[in-house]
Amino acid sequence: MSNHYDVLGVSRDATAEEIKKAYRKLARKLHPDVNTGPEAAEQFKQVSHAYEVLSDPQKRRVYDTTGNENGTDSGFGGGYSGAGFAFQDIFETFFGGQGSAGPPSRTRRGQDALINVRIDLKDAVFGVNKKIEVDTAVVCPTCDGSCCRPGTSPRTCDICGGSGQVQRAVRSILGQVMTAAPCGSCQGFGTIIPDPCNECNGEGRIRSRRSLTIKIPAGVGTGTRIQLAGQGESGTAGGPQGDLYVEIRVAPDKNFIREGDDLHVTMAVPMTAAALGTDVDMDTFDGTQSLNIKPGTQAGEIITLKGLGVTHLRGYGRGDLKVHVHVETPTRLDSEQEELLRQLAASRGEQFTEGKLAGSGSGVFARLRDKLGNL
Repeated sequence: MSNHYDVLGVSRDATAEEIKKAYRKLARKLHPDVNTGPEAAEQFKQVSHAYEVLSDPQKRRVYDTTGNENGTDSGFGGGYSGAGFAFQDIFETFFGGQGSAGPPSRTRRGQDALINVRIDLKDAVFGVNKKIEVDTAVVCPTCDGSCCRPGTSPRTCDICGGSGQVQRAVRSILGQVMTAAPCGSCQGFGTIIPDPCNECNGEGRIRSRRSLTIKIPAGVGTGTRIQLAGQGESGTAGGPQGDLYVEIRVAPDKNFIREGDDLHVTMAVPMTAAALGTDVDMDTFDGTQSLNIKPGTQAGEIITLKGLGVTHLRGYGRGDLKVHVHVETPTRLDSEQEELLRQLAASRGEQFTEGKLAGSGSGVFARLRDKLGNL
């Protein structure tokens, strides 16, 4: 496990202000919006975690005592430790007082946030960098997260003397017992803010709208979530930011339908073109493509264009583009066109005067009839 002091680049006797300055300097350097290096995101998480521990007096005291923020002794040099309690903690638990932990810190990590982002199908095919607006909590620009009016600082509580707790004697069947409760004057923090910041009302953060550009990878679909570490709400009293989750919504396309990583589209061709065959130009997400309609193409046939579908989200390559052929039969003919079709029908012996089922001859329906008849 990395030493939190080494991660922030400060000494063990660093003040709270020195720790805060070191964190802000590293956060600006490693933030995903600024540093897109492969190791920057992980380093940013380590720096944020180290600051979360060392900026909290209680967590820092436990970390300094045991070498582990969880309160378990990590070696033999930290004195007696059992089940996460130092001997002094046990003594003060029995005889009153708050023990070595001290009052809690005002600093808290910000909450995670979730927003929905709508993109076009083409953006899902190739990926896109999208600029979004986020309404969230940001560090107060006036007090820089200190919660105090500029030029002032927190003051030790006069009621509890900075312990965050007050004691009182309670008579019981066992006699007089000393109990401890959070100080009502400082809400258990041990300090009060006599002059809170006017802009954030002493919270250290304000609501604001900020812009950021997110990279949406190719192959995403509706419901895909992207995690942006450290892009959520700022914490109270200068605490680290939570994470931002972006949920994708892909808008329907007027021409193409997605099924898995394949795209489907319908191409209408005239009856004569389907009979004689032709090459037609078709607009796709990859630009204009030439589509070969073979002579005798039937309605409902599918022509596959390899590699023109959606990019695989995990892995390499792309799906296919499936073109469904729709043969258009003319509905309005002039007398000359009608005569030409009659002549064509006569030359092919296709005078249609008596209905005949498609399955009564050869072909797919005949094969299906024979198969079913043998069952």
